Amino acid sequence: MSAPSRIGEVMALDRLVHEPARLLILAVLANAKEVEFGFLEQVSGLSKGNLSSHMSKLEAGGLIEVKKSFRGKRPLTELRITTAGRKALADYRQRLAAVMQELPDTPATRKS
Repeated sequence: MSAPSRIGEVMALDRLVHEPARLLILAVLANAKEVEFGFLEQVSGLSKGNLSSHMSKLEAGGLIEVKKSFRGKRPLTELRITTAGRKALADYRQRLAAVMQELPDTPATRKS
């Protein structure tokens, strides 16, 4: 793969998925049927506000579903990855792997 096509592959990475916090959220959700907000908060280390912000972006992009209900009198927020979310994560992984495979093991010396 030539340098311009590698750049094209990097630029084609889905920015919604590429952001580290959102990538982590999708990775956790991809490995579970459903995840509670509190669990995701603990696993990610994100604040409630930051996690909520990233959840909203993923939900708006159709990559996750958020279900709000009550357990007794306590609010409960549960998240699950959608089919589109699984596809976006798989596509991201494939593109990133292609880019990484083309990187040299050692830096090349370039002369202008």
